[in-house]
Amino acid sequence: MHLLIPFASALAEAGASTLRSLDLPNLARLLSRLQPGPRLGTDEFSLSPPHECALAAAWGWHGGEGRLPFAAHGAAADGIEVLDLAWGLLSPVHWVVGRDRINLADPDRLGLAADESRALFDAVRGLFESEGFSLAWGAPQRWYLAHESLADLPTASLDRVVGRNVDRWLPEGAPARLLRRLFNEAQMLLYTHPLNSAREERGLPSVNALWLSGCGRFQPAREQAVTLDARLRTPLLSEDWPAWAEAWRSLDAGPLADLLHALERGTPEVALTLAGERFAQRFEPATGPLWQRLVQRWRGVAPAPLLEAL
Repeated sequence: MHLLIPFASALAEAGASTLRSLDLPNLARLLSRLQPGPRLGTDEFSLSPPHECALAAAWGWHGGEGRLPFAAHGAAADGIEVLDLAWGLLSPVHWVVGRDRINLADPDRLGLAADESRALFDAVRGLFESEGFSLAWGAPQRWYLAHESLADLPTASLDRVVGRNVDRWLPEGAPARLLRRLFNEAQMLLYTHPLNSAREERGLPSVNALWLSGCGRFQPAREQAVTLDARLRTPLLSEDWPAWAEAWRSLDAGPLADLLHALERGTPEVALTLAGERFAQRFEPATGPLWQRLVQRWRGVAPAPLLEAL
């Protein structure tokens, strides 16, 4: 039983202030009974966010930063025969164009219907297939691209780029040159597509760009009992701190309380991973001398300082 919580900490001072004001009794009790294990991550500029690194580690995947095959894993889950091909997740997105920067809006806010998605997918499909790529449609926000050049191509996760200037996160190097040209041509196709005009008339954001991420060949997941609870994601990326605080309280009253009860019942292999913007920290049942564990429980662990360090 392994609970993984991404977006558990924020670098923004408003987020840190929110954490300090929260009362999370079940998380505090869990941290007083668990000991820290491996810590993953570097800083907020890595291509792979800490929660993806932690999930890949739990699953026993190999691959460096930006080379974790979440696309192949997602394609298989969507019923696509992945074989031994190298896959990438091709996400339809909206770029917010400003005077001196282009930000990537959260794709979850597109509200893209299946028929709309398929129409746009069909519009760009021939462009990529003419260059030897294979495409597959998985869901409105999940298109998949297969090509040998994706086997070892580092790309930035969508969760890393949302709300940020896309320039620093675009793929680089020789294999990426063709892709960047194709993406530019796809943007022109999307810009003139009547479906986007219809969306704008309804006050909806257009699909004006594509984002590639999660490239690599399929790898099986070793640890199956990992539950990723992403309820903190949307409020943090939106910097909606009251909603983020409420999501934290619901986590504490729900999944964290359940994990605490499982630990107290003696459920084997209980684990908690908390992931912020820089690091992910895994916690497992303490194994030291009984007196040390009792002292730790008596002293307690304040969640806020620990979370802020992530």
